[in-house]
Amino acid sequence: MVGVLPYRDINVHSSASHYAFSSPSSPAAPTLVVERPSGDIRLNDGKLLGSKRVSSIAGILGIIKLRLDKYIIVITKAQPMGRIKGHMIYKVAATEFLPLRERPLHDPDEDAYLKLLRDLLKASPLYFSYSFDVTNSFQRQAHADPSVPLWKRADNRFFWNRFVQSDLIDFRGGLVSGYGHRHSGGQQPEVDPYILPVMFGMMEIKNTSIKGNPMTFILITRRSRLRAGTRYFSRGIDENGNVSNFNETEQAIILNDDASGGLGGFAGNSNTHNGGAKTTPGKEVQVLSYVQTRGSVPVFWAEINTLKYTPRLQIRGVESALSAAKKHFSEQIRLYGDNWLVNLVNQKGREQRVKEAYEKMVSLLVSSPTEDVESDQITSEKFHTLEPTKSQTAFDRLHYVYFDFHNETKGLRWDRAALLMQELEQPVLQHGYFRGVDMPGDTGRIEARRHQTAVVRTNCMDCLDRTNVVQSMLGRFILTRMLIDLGILREGENASDDAAFEFLFRNTWADNADVVSRSYSGTGALKTDFTRTGNRTKAGQLQDLSNSITRYMLNNFADGPRQDAFDLFLGTYLPSDSGIGSQFLFADKRPVFIQAIPYLLAASVFFVFVGSFTRRAEEATVWPLRLMMFLFLGAAAAAGDFMLRNGSLYVNWPKLNRIPHAVESYQDALAKVQHNPVVGPLVSSRKHERGKSHATLGYLEEGKKRIE
Repeated sequence: MVGVLPYRDINVHSSASHYAFSSPSSPAAPTLVVERPSGDIRLNDGKLLGSKRVSSIAGILGIIKLRLDKYIIVITKAQPMGRIKGHMIYKVAATEFLPLRERPLHDPDEDAYLKLLRDLLKASPLYFSYSFDVTNSFQRQAHADPSVPLWKRADNRFFWNRFVQSDLIDFRGGLVSGYGHRHSGGQQPEVDPYILPVMFGMMEIKNTSIKGNPMTFILITRRSRLRAGTRYFSRGIDENGNVSNFNETEQAIILNDDASGGLGGFAGNSNTHNGGAKTTPGKEVQVLSYVQTRGSVPVFWAEINTLKYTPRLQIRGVESALSAAKKHFSEQIRLYGDNWLVNLVNQKGREQRVKEAYEKMVSLLVSSPTEDVESDQITSEKFHTLEPTKSQTAFDRLHYVYFDFHNETKGLRWDRAALLMQELEQPVLQHGYFRGVDMPGDTGRIEARRHQTAVVRTNCMDCLDRTNVVQSMLGRFILTRMLIDLGILREGENASDDAAFEFLFRNTWADNADVVSRSYSGTGALKTDFTRTGNRTKAGQLQDLSNSITRYMLNNFADGPRQDAFDLFLGTYLPSDSGIGSQFLFADKRPVFIQAIPYLLAASVFFVFVGSFTRRAEEATVWPLRLMMFLFLGAAAAAGDFMLRNGSLYVNWPKLNRIPHAVESYQDALAKVQHNPVVGPLVSSRKHERGKSHATLGYLEEGKKRIE
């Protein structure tokens, strides 16, 4: 029995009193009605009179309440990306906000909220399917109940629009929501087809072949909605055990399936409309997949922007994060089995403290850990492993492997990253990969023939560039093993021997690296020249330099609004309707003198530039202009020095969920300026209290335990 699937076509009708959503392909189904302006939800048998058709949409992304109004977010355009076993996968191409008020009210904060959300959705890689669960791996899907509605099968971590679907989900369950709407009780299963789960991440589906054997190559990365954010504003772990930048990457191949890979129309043909795979005669459809994860180091740590290229590192006592780490790894072990924790941070310099904190955490979790350090001519700590002596608790399924990636690959010796693969080869082969075949006569069901019983969890500082290199290397290794087991390759042969497939493989993994990096840091990944070509090149190094400079600018001056947008869409910040028109959350509340410094710097640099390249008459007096240029050059130097010395005052911090260490850093910098005998009177706390906050007071006790 196939569960209820989302509607593929929805018409929107609008009137002054309501929005009505109905599916023309299911005329007998009830119409979903959202009352205006209250936001009350109800179902209506048949069509409503008195409303006009506005448009046809691909789905309802969700409903969100801001300060003045509620908005229904609808998907107006969806781009087909390819088929997986006949199921068409779509990428969200355009969205629209439908206000519940007929005449929208305007408020500076409301307008800012809407801009944040529109910018976020425009830049977000969002994927969905009407008949395939994009949030779950093939292995989890094999054990799911297909009679359950699609949205109920979705993995909560990767159900990206779960919060904005809360109104519909609450209405479906007969629950009364505390988030601004009212409705009568009672289960409403007819709402199921209107609830569409969406995934944030990356997905590529490629038709290819190896040694003449056709197959579909699939790479999927799912980004967790729990503790999502930007590079420097979301680090480490939270009290609930969620880590920053957590992504699950699944690499899969499908054989003997003529319905995978190809693009088609919105509805597809009759054979594949509901996901029926077209099998090659005499051969069963096989799915082989391998899952990896990445996530921030699971301790309480942060990097504080100060406009310097290297942020200030802050780590709290490891013991304080033990409870959170137990929650994190309990879930990881439950979901994936044994965890091989691959740590790629530097063993020296500022990253050393993060490495040591991680190792201390693993030592606290694992029973009687045995420690082993391996050195070579390049580094004194090539590998550092922590293994449980005996299995006493669930956490004895954690296996820690440190690899000195920086030193081992120094001098463009990226081939030496294969040393890590040699270290991981035995456990990877032991715990295997998922293999399933289609059940005959049971559309969409997969019979599991083999399971993946462990996962490799990789991290570096950002879980981006070094992590990308290692994950693609592991993906190539396991793919070769799959093909050998299938008899397509012989022992000793590699998937990389097929030049055409190797080109596709490298570029697909490099595209994945760029998507994950852009979502977290704002730019494409570093080191993708190695991922794409297998070699580190000078051109690649120049591109990395460009990306690094861009990251610096974005992370200091643009990531605050991006973090606010994540918090708003994912529900970690709930707008208040109190003080409408008077709060101005997004207004610049710094002292005027502080705000003026960048303008002084820009004006001074502009005058010096113009004065340097302006033609002068031969008889003109030169010294006044030169004097002015020297004065403006001095002003530019003074302004630039002031900004660098007090960088925390010029970082574009998130404004919705204030980060404790950010508030602390800002207030420390402001206090330092106020005590300056020269400029202190210009930023007197009595004259300028707009930027003052007491948020740091609650963290004074915590600050005593913090290592800085």
